[in-house]
Amino acid sequence: MEYKIIARDGRAKRAQVKTVHGIIETPVFMNVGTVGAIKGAVSTDDLRSIGTQVELSNTYHLHVRTGDRLIRRFGGLHRFMNWDRPILTDSGGFQVFSLAGMRKIKEEGVYFNSHIDGRKIFMGPEESMQIQSNLGSTIAMAFDECPPHPATREYMQNSVDRTTRWLRRCREEMDRLNALPDTVNRQQLLFGINQGGTFEDIRIAHAKELSAMDLDGYALGGLAVGESHEEMYRILDVTVPCLPLEKPTYLMGVGTPANILESVERGVDFFDCVYPSRNGRHGHVYTNRGKLNLFNQKYELDSRPIEEGCSCPACRSYTRAYIRHLLKAKEMLGMRLCVLHNLYFYNKMMEEIRDAIEEHRYNEYKAEKLAGMTGGEN
Repeated sequence: MEYKIIARDGRAKRAQVKTVHGIIETPVFMNVGTVGAIKGAVSTDDLRSIGTQVELSNTYHLHVRTGDRLIRRFGGLHRFMNWDRPILTDSGGFQVFSLAGMRKIKEEGVYFNSHIDGRKIFMGPEESMQIQSNLGSTIAMAFDECPPHPATREYMQNSVDRTTRWLRRCREEMDRLNALPDTVNRQQLLFGINQGGTFEDIRIAHAKELSAMDLDGYALGGLAVGESHEEMYRILDVTVPCLPLEKPTYLMGVGTPANILESVERGVDFFDCVYPSRNGRHGHVYTNRGKLNLFNQKYELDSRPIEEGCSCPACRSYTRAYIRHLLKAKEMLGMRLCVLHNLYFYNKMMEEIRDAIEEHRYNEYKAEKLAGMTGGEN
């Protein structure tokens, strides 16, 4: 991997990440396809047409449904889903948080009851790396615990210490797997994950410990899990400067357009979130003048596109009235068009962000973008 900073505007970074599956222009929003597909009937051809750079899939979910060994037989996830650009796979660590009632954490790893059929599953650092190696993703995430919010200081410190021990095991296992001649992607990259909740000192100490390990990239996990936006920004303010400037920084599971704009200003490169696809499936679409709910009756006779001047597949060809009709009639096309629009909106916003940083006008861009989006429905 080669990470090259092209421009800086304050702490905001405009960079390129060269990988075996192509160049990633950052800041970047990764489109979330948990089980190898974007929910909403969006194909990989669609993703290419709307400017998607990176697709994100989930280790745990692909392991329990279809199975990573089957995907390996097809040559890995890229070939399986017909995607020729970078893929990042989450390690399964978030499921330690989201499936709290169905798992037990031990030093060796985590014992799950599958949320699909209840069967027992064990996943530790080695198992997560083996699954991600079978998938052949461009970037693999280290297996960690995403702690709950709020948590006591004692719980958080113990959790972070265990995550660090697991990271060392992840790196050893990845080094072993990447040395095997039949590994799907022998140039698979490893990102470590900073944890610590909203405890500034724990976050900072953990960031310094991870930095000393000289990983391919660094993520901040355990945010957007119940704390306020202000708390999240405070943690970014103190933690990001403790991570290597010359490596990519990834804020996991974030977020809204406003979250992204604020976090870019604090030096974050990578983002992912289910918001654009999830909201789209429920008829909520993003515009530069705020978010619209296309189920609202006021759009029944609205002949405008979702957003004037937008070049997404929905806005090029269809009216708000027609898309509302599809949603009300429960036609899948309505959901699909809304998802495509939202993903295009996010991808286009990241392109605008990159241009603004290069032109050293990021603060002005951010202020204009936020002011427009808080103007209310149109």
